[in-house]
Amino acid sequence: MQQYNHPSFITDDPISVPHGFSKKQDIEIAGLFASVFAWGNRKTIIRKSSELMFAMENSPYDFIIHHTEKDLRRFMEFKHRTFNTTDLLYFIRFLKSHYQKYDSLETAFLSPQSDKADRMKNGLGAFYNRFFSLEDAPRRTQKHISTPEKNAACKRLNMYLRWMVRRDNKGVDFGLWHKISPADLICPVDLHVSRVAKHFGLISRSQTDWTTATELTEALREMDSDDPVKFDFALFGLGVFEKYR
Repeated sequence: MQQYNHPSFITDDPISVPHGFSKKQDIEIAGLFASVFAWGNRKTIIRKSSELMFAMENSPYDFIIHHTEKDLRRFMEFKHRTFNTTDLLYFIRFLKSHYQKYDSLETAFLSPQSDKADRMKNGLGAFYNRFFSLEDAPRRTQKHISTPEKNAACKRLNMYLRWMVRRDNKGVDFGLWHKISPADLICPVDLHVSRVAKHFGLISRSQTDWTTATELTEALREMDSDDPVKFDFALFGLGVFEKYR
């Protein structure tokens, strides 16, 4: 685990994109886009995320708040896999709407429902509902923001939450948010992580859905109830490089 929860891990991982910033809101915005783009080749994810940050003049918060309609023309050709201009313009619209009311994106993930067992399920559900609450929200953009209500694993959003919430002295995760506890986080699950977790008997299911993500997290909580998602580093590393084989 220490091999991946280490500053040397940052360079070749999408988390390197928000690590290019120091302002809280810049980190939040860069991290959101990098995590949403995070499927496929990691070099491509980093390149496209960095391209977007450059188009926002490497000041994403300032751009989000102060851009004009003319400024948006530069995104007319932007695309990353199935994420296109329509999706990007809606993301920008939502972020501007949110930051005009709140100082941090953390509040978008907070749910009035306080049941500890379902705290992150409720929080992710609340984020989904808030994200698509603006008038004329594009239906096609829904595939880029998942929700536990549809039994999605929410891998990319859980990864984003890990980045923003976990705090230790390793220098990888940011630990910017304090209203969400690291103890409540859900482990990001994709095919690689699921395969490793099943190999070690941490889960019994083959699907990569919300049920599997919570099953895995419960198993990890038995090893560390305060910070179960720290084991994501080991599971991810073993899965990607298949060292467990």
